[in-house]
Amino acid sequence: MIVREDPADHVELNRRYWDEQAAGFHGPLARDAWSQSAPRWGLWATPESQVSVLPADVAGMEAIELGCGTAYVSSWLARAGARPLGVDISREQLATARAMQAEFGLGFPLVLGDAERVPCAGDRFDLAISEYGASLWCDPYRWIPEAARLLRTGGLLVFLRRSPLFALCVPADGEAGAALLRPQFGLRQLADGMSAEFTLGHGEMLALLRSCGFTVEELIEIQAPKPAHRDYSEVSADWAHRWPSEEIWKARLTG
Repeated sequence: MIVREDPADHVELNRRYWDEQAAGFHGPLARDAWSQSAPRWGLWATPESQVSVLPADVAGMEAIELGCGTAYVSSWLARAGARPLGVDISREQLATARAMQAEFGLGFPLVLGDAERVPCAGDRFDLAISEYGASLWCDPYRWIPEAARLLRTGGLLVFLRRSPLFALCVPADGEAGAALLRPQFGLRQLADGMSAEFTLGHGEMLALLRSCGFTVEELIEIQAPKPAHRDYSEVSADWAHRWPSEEIWKARLTG
């Protein structure tokens, strides 16, 4: 991947990627996620009981999943009694989500839209959540202010993303290693010509959240278990057992 400063074309780039490249093989993965009896998060299937991503009681909450993909996170929320709405830019991903809704007999609204400019009224939701959706594929300087607009005062923003350390150590084509390959200062968008991902350093992310009215309640750096269920082409379980490849942020909109 290469570092890019101009994120202007990332929305269409990522839309094409998820429509044309990824959607075709998401059916079995979506079904597996929809079938889970309890949430398991991220690459390392970290159990909800370990990280408490969701509030203790989401029953009755108005929730929005930003960059919902196949909407399995929204399905978990709906089963727990929340009223979720899923937003994604990919028609193909939402088509898979609708197929899962029909298969599992679970309905909730799905909206075709950009998580940086959600076609929804503001001051409406109690919970905004993203697992490798807006949190990775959208410009944080656009989607985080949008999450603040959508949430009621006191609402919770929760997102899981790649860690800055992973972004600094992953090469253009291959697996993350033990060497720093790019500077952290100026790190924002990584693109490989097919898709674009965003990662900010911790200090910059904290400043952005505070500027949008959020108070950070928790930052959880995920450690892969040993043994793990698998490796990935971009990161091994051994690497992620020694260094965090992903992390979870929880921030409260306090105004």
